[in-house]
Amino acid sequence: MRKDVWWPQRPMRALVAGGATVLALTATAVAAKSFGDWGAPVNAESLPGSSSSLNTPSNDGCPILNPYDGSLYMASNRPGGYGGLDIWIAPRSGEGWGTPVNAGPAINSAADEFCPTPSRGNRFFFVRRLSATNTDIFVSKDLPNKGFQAPQRLPTGSDSINSPYEEWSPSWFETPDGREVLYFSSTRVGAPRQQVYYSVDYGPAQLAQGGVNSSASDARPNVRHDGLEIVWDSTRTGTLGGPDIWTATRSSVDQPWGTGIHLENGISSAGNDTRASLSWDGTRLMFGSTRAGVEGSADIFTSTRE
Repeated sequence: MRKDVWWPQRPMRALVAGGATVLALTATAVAAKSFGDWGAPVNAESLPGSSSSLNTPSNDGCPILNPYDGSLYMASNRPGGYGGLDIWIAPRSGEGWGTPVNAGPAINSAADEFCPTPSRGNRFFFVRRLSATNTDIFVSKDLPNKGFQAPQRLPTGSDSINSPYEEWSPSWFETPDGREVLYFSSTRVGAPRQQVYYSVDYGPAQLAQGGVNSSASDARPNVRHDGLEIVWDSTRTGTLGGPDIWTATRSSVDQPWGTGIHLENGISSAGNDTRASLSWDGTRLMFGSTRAGVEGSADIFTSTRE
């Protein structure tokens, strides 16, 4: 058991259900929160306080909020990076976000880095492209006054988090009994189709059950911090054009996901609407979109709910 990694190495529990062995997340039901409907989305740059360079003529997407300070992490190939897609960070400013700053050479390289995911415990997950057909998930520590530490690649292998194919959009949460769960999508079922997987305590990858997966491509999941709500983008029947944003809920973290629900009210569009993410309190949705009227290849949009 390694002691020099940014993630804990703990024994895993197994639960035998219906003749199949699955990882037990927890047997404890968590009270579901009640939320209103999502409001009509707006371009994040239009919010009071937002920088005019939040969205650019480049490709701006993969948005997610830091649970500590509300800063906006994103992926962009705008000028000033280290090559390809880089990860940028925009500080909270008024109701919006200020000028994005490159995350720096500890995270970014000449390859593509995308799907940033800041999490509790000062850990920072992201995806790096290793080849034309292989992307893997890495993790770094963002230490106070020291910044990002050297990234480490999460476990690799045919049944591990990282496979010889493409893994996208890590999403971390902790169960009531202290288990760490990482959701992500992968093309290991057959590229280019993505499906949603999860890992408990960084163990074997398990295919997510319920309405989150379909016969189409289901990609870039993000799970609310209590593990009871998920958003992702899918090309399944019912979309308005390219990938659209879908959501599902469940009553406890050891249950399959409920029926996938297509997010409407302008959230999904005829363009590509991708990599949705939920704020820590679940009241804000961030996503990237190529819909009509964007400034560049793609812009960042946001929606809120009570």
